[in-house]
Amino acid sequence: MKAITHYWQSINIVSISLLPVSLLFCLLATFRRQLYRLSLLKSSRSKIPLIVVGNIYIGGNGKTPFVIELVKQLQKAGYTPAIVSRGYGALSEQECDLAWPRKVDLKQPPAFFGDEPYLIHYATQCPVVIDPQRSRAVDSIEQTTHCDVIISDDGLQHYAMSRFIELNITDAGRLYGNGFCLPAGPLRESPRRLKSVDYIIYNISQCSTDYTPRDFPEKSFLMNYKLQELIPVSIAPQDTAQSITLATLKGKTIHAVAGIGDPQRFFKQLIELGANVIAHPFDDHHNYQASELSFGDEYLIIMTEKDAVKCQSLSLSNAWYLPIKAGLDNLLVEQIVQKLKSF
Repeated sequence: MKAITHYWQSINIVSISLLPVSLLFCLLATFRRQLYRLSLLKSSRSKIPLIVVGNIYIGGNGKTPFVIELVKQLQKAGYTPAIVSRGYGALSEQECDLAWPRKVDLKQPPAFFGDEPYLIHYATQCPVVIDPQRSRAVDSIEQTTHCDVIISDDGLQHYAMSRFIELNITDAGRLYGNGFCLPAGPLRESPRRLKSVDYIIYNISQCSTDYTPRDFPEKSFLMNYKLQELIPVSIAPQDTAQSITLATLKGKTIHAVAGIGDPQRFFKQLIELGANVIAHPFDDHHNYQASELSFGDEYLIIMTEKDAVKCQSLSLSNAWYLPIKAGLDNLLVEQIVQKLKSF
């Protein structure tokens, strides 16, 4: 039986059969947003500007690399950012004896915080605070740090948290699938929601042809990936001395491991680098066991950086990860900085 996601890119008998549920889902999402806009539901307002980086398409759009690069660009512009996140996949208070809100600490296991917040923290060295109620994480940052801008990793639909700037990340290859909300399609909200966001960033890293934004050219920008050298999974995150070039993969058979929103995107990148890929897709945010990565041969194991942060303690002697740097449009960064100055 095919997964439900198989039916999200087209209008078919399965998606049509689920359409009544999707219409109800979309209606409730719109109604909930209106309650916040009318102040019938309370939304907490930050004392410093808050940027939400999210999406209406559920998962696999390239949000995390974008957040990391945006943080670095704001640092270059003189800002001191901090990040809030839901901390999806993090252990509960009962499971790890850490209360919410929870500040990411690299001395603790990634499972305490979730893979994406952990990755963002060690890639940027910025404070990252997680909480299922992001507004509480925002309060914690205001009280415990000296940051002057907050970035929310995801949270476009978390309307209890007021925001100053909204950005939607869109995979230019998939766009918005069949245009339906969950479960008939991949959308958390109707595409009409994009009219109200400040900027739309199209991730063109998997586009085989030149891409031009279609519906919102006046507020749309492009993002591409710049692939870095391969780094051993078992070494410290900041130590790149043992890295090897991507040319090493050409003609080699490898095990490709990905527990991300769109594993096929990663596998395709490795194939384009000339590797013979044995694909091992896992669920997004998967917590690995050493036995799952024991394939009984000497082929290299190549995984994403997001997966690698959870595998450093597994003593994998032949595992490497592929860091990805998001290439942002300079004009987008300039516009965000100018808007922040008006806060």
